[in-house]
Amino acid sequence: MPDDKTTTALTNQSVELLQTMIRNACVNDGTPESGQEVRNADTLESFLEGTGLDIERFEPTPGRVSLVARIEGSDPNAKSLCLMGHTDVVPVNPDGWDRDPFGGEITPLPDGNAEVWGRGAVDMLNITASQAVAFKHLAQSGFKPKGDLIYFAVADEESGSAHGARWMADNAADAIRADYVLTENGGLHGGTPNSPVINVNVGEKGVAWRRLRVKGTPGHGSTPFRRNNALVKAAAVINRITEYRPPARFSELWRERVETLGLSAEENAILLDPDKIEDLLDEMPASAAAYLYSCTHTTFSCNVIDGGNEMKTNVIPDDVILEVDVRTLPGESAADVHAHLHAALGDLANDVEVEPLMNDISTMSPINTPLWDALQRSINDPFPDARLSPQMIVGFTDSRIYREMGAIAYGAGLLSPIIDASEFGMRFHGHNERIDVESMRLSTKLWLDVCGDLLG
Repeated sequence: MPDDKTTTALTNQSVELLQTMIRNACVNDGTPESGQEVRNADTLESFLEGTGLDIERFEPTPGRVSLVARIEGSDPNAKSLCLMGHTDVVPVNPDGWDRDPFGGEITPLPDGNAEVWGRGAVDMLNITASQAVAFKHLAQSGFKPKGDLIYFAVADEESGSAHGARWMADNAADAIRADYVLTENGGLHGGTPNSPVINVNVGEKGVAWRRLRVKGTPGHGSTPFRRNNALVKAAAVINRITEYRPPARFSELWRERVETLGLSAEENAILLDPDKIEDLLDEMPASAAAYLYSCTHTTFSCNVIDGGNEMKTNVIPDDVILEVDVRTLPGESAADVHAHLHAALGDLANDVEVEPLMNDISTMSPINTPLWDALQRSINDPFPDARLSPQMIVGFTDSRIYREMGAIAYGAGLLSPIIDASEFGMRFHGHNERIDVESMRLSTKLWLDVCGDLLG
C-alpha cells in the first residue's frame, strides 16, 4: 500500500497522462481510418518504457493500435488479472463546450479539488491512464504477483471493437487472455447515509445495431404530390421507432439498483411494478428517467440518416438509410429485435429492409469471486462503511468480449463521493466531459490495492 507522498505522486502522474491522452484526440467516428489510437498507444508505450517488461503492439488496421504489457506470475496455476482500458473517444461538437474539448485543462473547484476537462476524461481515459500508472508502479517496485498481471490498452471500443478487442479475441487471444478483468465503469457512490454503497458493474445490456433501408421512387422535386418520397417515409419510420415503448422487464439486478437510489418506499414499489414504472419515469427529471428507463426496457435510438450522394434539393429521393442503436435486455435475441422493430413499424415494416450491424447479447459476471472480495476489501480502506453493489450498465463495453472468453469482468473504479450520479451520467458522450482529481487519486490507489490483494 503506497504512503501519502507516493499516492500524491502517482495521482499527479495519472492526471498528466490523462491530459496527454485527451490532447491526442483519438476520435473514433466508426470509420476504419478514424480513431488513430496509435497516438495514445505511443504515449502509453513511452510511459511504460523503463519497466523492463515486454510490450506488444497489435495493429489490425493502419493506425488502430492496441497495446499489451504483462508482469509474469510466479505460479502458472494462479488466476490472472487484466487491467483493461480503451484509448479511443467519441466525436465532439466543440460549440457545446465551455472549454476546449481536447485541451485537457485543469480547473479548480471551490472545495480545493480540481477537474480535468476533455473528451474521454470520463469515458474512459481516466481509467486507462490510472491503470497504466498503477501497473508501472507495481512493475518498478518489484511486485511479484502469483498470477499474471496484464495491462491492455485497446483500440476501437467506441464503435464495436472490430479493430480492437473483438479482433484480438479472434486473432491474438492468448496475448490478452485472463481469468479476471477490471475495466470501465464503476465507483459511483449511492445508497443512504446508513447504508452507503459503491457501484460495480457486473453486467451490461446487449447491443443490436441495425441499418434500415427505406425505399421510394425517384422524381422531380417540382412535382411532389402523391410521390413515394423515401425521405418522407423515413421520417415516419423514425417517428414510429422513437415513440415505440416495449413493456418493462426487470433483470435480476433491478431490485438491487432500486434499493440503492435512496427513494421513498412508495417510489421503490412503483419502480418494481412493471405495470406502473413508466408513470413514475414520466414524472422524473430527464437525466434520471432516461437511465432508469434504459435499465428496464429494450431501447431504440435513431442516430444516423444517409440519403447517399444522389440527394439534391430538386430530386425526390428513392433510397434513405437509417442506423438505429438497439440495446437489448438479458435473454433477448436477434429474433426478439426483429419482432420489436416489426411491432414498432406496423404497416411500414414491409417497406423497410433491415440489416444487422452488431448482434452481441447481454452478458453478466457472478459476484461470488475472489476478485469481488478483493474489491470489497480495497474500497473499505477509504470508505469503511460502504458495501459493493452489483449493477448492470445500459451501454456496452469490451467486458462482453472477455465474458465470451470465459473471464469474470467487472466495471470498477472509485470516484469521489461528491459526484452526483445523474449528472455524472450525462457526461458520457456529452458536453463538458470532465473528471475530478480526487477521483483519479482514489482510482489509482484502488488498482494498486486490488492487485496486491488478489495477486500478492
